[in-house]
Parts: sequence; C-alpha cells; structure tokens
Amino acid sequence: MLSRVADSLYWTSRYLERAEHTVRLIDINLGLMLDKSHTSAERRWQRVLAALGNPSDIHWTGDAYRLVQDICFEATSPNSVVNCIISARENARQIREEISTEQWQRLNRLFHEVSRARTERYSDLQFAEFLPTVIDGVHLFQGVTDTTLSHGEGWQFLQVGRFLERASATAMLLDVYHREVTRSPEESVDAYEYLEWVGLLRSCTAFEAYCKVYTADLTYERMLEFLLLNADFPHSIRYSIDHLHRSLTAIQQESHQLNVDELMRVSGKLRTVLGYDQISDVFTAGPGNYLRRILQECHRIHDLIYEVYIQYSVQTALAL
Repeated sequence: MLSRVADSLYWTSRYLERAEHTVRLIDINLGLMLDKSHTSAERRWQRVLAALGNPSDIHWTGDAYRLVQDICFEATSPNSVVNCIISARENARQIREEISTEQWQRLNRLFHEVSRARTERYSDLQFAEFLPTVIDGVHLFQGVTDTTLSHGEGWQFLQVGRFLERASATAMLLDVYHREVTRSPEESVDAYEYLEWVGLLRSCTAFEAYCKVYTADLTYERMLEFLLLNADFPHSIRYSIDHLHRSLTAIQQESHQLNVDELMRVSGKLRTVLGYDQISDVFTAGPGNYLRRILQECHRIHDLIYEVYIQYSVQTALAL
C-alpha cells in the first residue's frame, strides 16, 4: 500500500474517533450541569479541557456555553469538532478510490451537517441536536466501514487509527480524573461525587456495562480496573491496545514490511502488560504514572507507524 494511502486512512479514522470522544465529553458535562452536580462549573470544564489536552486556543472564560461553542466550532483550533470532521473528510477525499461509496456518502453527509452547524453557530438549546448528530454520524461511518470495505490492509489501517486514538483519549481522561481522587480506592463514592463518577463512565459509554459487572456501587478501584484492564469492553484501554496490535500484525503479514520489529515489540509489550497486570499492579506503580506510561507508549507507537509505513527511507522502499 502506498504511504499516502496508509496515512490518509489512519488519520481519517483518528480524526473521527477524536470528534466523537470530544462530543461525548461535552454532551455528558452539559447534562451534569442540568443535574445540579455539586462540582463547580469551572472545575468541571477545566477538567474537560485537560482531558482534551488543554488546547492552546480555547480557554475557560466563565461561560460554559461559549466554551462549548469554541470546542465545537473554533476555526483556529485544529482539534475542534468541526475541524476534525473537515480533516477526516479531506483525508478520505484524497483516497476516494480506496474507500467504499457508502463510506464516502456517510462521511460527506456528516461533513455537510457540521458545516451547516458551524455557519449557524448553534444556540444553547440546539446543541441537544448537534452533539448526537456527530456521534451518530461517526457510528454510521464505522458501521458501513465494517460492512462494505474488505477487511484487508486498508481496513486494518482504519482500525489502527481508531484504536490508538481511543486508547490515548481514555488514558488522558482517566489521568485527569485520577488527580481528583481524595478517598481510598476501594471506598464507595458518596452522594456528592456520584454524578461526577457516573459522568466518567458515561464519557466512555461504560456506565451500563460497568453496572453489569460490579452493580451501580461505584469505587475508584473498580472503575479504573474496568476502563483500563477489562478485556471485553470496547472502550477500555486493554481492549483498544489488543485490537491495535491485531491490526498491526495483520498489516505486517500482508505488506511484508521489513523494518517492523521495533513497532511490533512496543505494541506487543504494551498489549502483554495490560493483559497480565492486575489492578494491584496499577496501584503499586501509581495510577498516574501507569496511565502516563501508556500515553508515552501510544505516542511511541504513532511515531513508529510513521517511521515504518509512512515516512520510510528510500533504501527501505527499494528493498520492498
């Protein structure tokens, strides 16, 4: 596969995953405002900004809805929701022949929907319509991707982008919440904190799945274990890294790329660590240190993907 095709597929998927994650964070935290959570608005939205990497061109000014407008529509922010969708569509347009008609139609429709919303600068109440539109659009794109595109090398690059972005985003979110833990990890949260921790689970679409495993009794230890080490939940870090490594393995087998040893070693090691570690190991290392280590490894995997498949040297290309 040409490096430009791999690059565009990878970023199409990453940008869409990023847009969905951002919108879900906004949606959940707007809901917490209506639920009259005891957490202050400033603390809540500063947490959201931290989970999004503290974008340099978006700041808390005391107005939650203005902040949401900026996160969704700010033209100068490359990671605003609308710019993520625009970037995903542009990457897909450059490789239009590599994706299915259904994929292109779904992504093009989402692009026009968010572009219209940016022009109208939605009012406060209209966010209730806009946010689900983005989430549904991304889910529909992922659905038609799985059902209309051959599960070959191109499909695998889409999975790599999707799951690497998801693992990184979940690790950042957990790290932000970890900084606010003030009680024993195995102690149930009190009534004042309950909505905030439900918000964490719902930000990862995990509340119902968590309750089926642990009931609705929330403890920091159980929530961290579920979102970090659960093998079956699609938004857990372990699940994401497992599927990332599977896709990298499939790409290696199909492409016969030569210089993949370090990439496969790093992703395989991270997969193994998450597969064998228990929550006691996480607390021994320190949850913050553990999560930041995962983020570092995700950044390393990204760099190695570029080195191996996208920006490889002329000598490597001639050897293929």
